[in-house]
Amino acid sequence: MDKKVVLITGGSSGIGKSIGTYLTSKGFTVYGTTRSLEKYPDFDVFNLITLDVKLPETVKTAVDLVISKEGRLDVLINNAGMGITGPIEETPHEEVLNVFDTNLHGPVRMMKAVLPQMRKQGGGLIINITSIAGYMGLPFRGYYSATKGALGLITEALRMETKSFGIKITNLAPGDFATNIASGRYHVPVTKGSAYEIVYQSSLDLMNEHVDSGGDPIEVAKKVYSIIQTKKPKVHYPVGAFMQKISLLLKKVLPSKLYEKLLLDHYKL
Repeated sequence: MDKKVVLITGGSSGIGKSIGTYLTSKGFTVYGTTRSLEKYPDFDVFNLITLDVKLPETVKTAVDLVISKEGRLDVLINNAGMGITGPIEETPHEEVLNVFDTNLHGPVRMMKAVLPQMRKQGGGLIINITSIAGYMGLPFRGYYSATKGALGLITEALRMETKSFGIKITNLAPGDFATNIASGRYHVPVTKGSAYEIVYQSSLDLMNEHVDSGGDPIEVAKKVYSIIQTKKPKVHYPVGAFMQKISLLLKKVLPSKLYEKLLLDHYKL
């Protein structure tokens, strides 16, 4: 069989670029996507094409382009996403709709676009990049947690719906990694005099510290490669620091109020 064809949304930087670079080194034919192709005139690590997951016409154009050039599409990695922080009460609702459009509706648009081709060719793999934050409601990251949690549940349902077609779908949930996500994140401004002013500011500082001191995104890339090589992928894969991964186990086994107390202590709330 010819080498596998991989499409990665959000492939121009961060985790997406790391995944694309690593898979290219392993002999895959990789297409990454970006909303602004003109910003990367010298990008030559792998194929980079235009796509905005919020615009259905660009989703169709990009998927059709890959299929017309390669004749197949073996792996979709739904990586494009955005961060959002802020008190639930003070977050503008248009920003809530925007983050759900990017982090949930966008991946769903991508999956709908590639499923007919994967069915036609008798199989394929979809890896949805969710987040460890999607397994719990985190203070001042509630909307982000909600988008990633929702994508995880969609994945659980869709992998059962498509199993008979030979299509495999899985979630890969990273913890904190050193990427530029903080710079592209929408965050509600800390408002002087707000009821949340002090606790939100301290939580925001802590979040930024975690991202800045996060692990190397190559760990995520290696995990993606391992999943591609797996005949029967699991439903969920966490990847990150030990304490971030163990938090998922604690969420399952601890009483809910005790687990909540651990989070409150962690965020100094």
